Amino acid sequence: MITVNEYFDGAVKSLGYQTTEGKSTVGVMEEGEYKFGTSTDETMIIIEGALEVLLPGETDWKIYEKGESFEVPANASFDVKTSVQTSYLCKYL
Repeated sequence: MITVNEYFDGAVKSLGYQTTEGKSTVGVMEEGEYKFGTSTDETMIIIEGALEVLLPGETDWKIYEKGESFEVPANASFDVKTSVQTSYLCKYL
């Protein structure tokens, strides 16, 4: 079953799905700044574009571009900024 998710007044949209490897979402973010929360461990892979990310416990922002990924622990929040439409794949562990 595919689920449709929409956040931040439609500025972030994703499709959720389940495979034998687990639950994932694939989505697109419009230009902007967003704060996300996690309920499980997550790995986010940038498909196209770039995200500037402030991970939990960090003080410096880091840029992730196409093909790069980062991990976020469960029950945490993280901030992202993007100046271009950016697509991503998020795997829930």
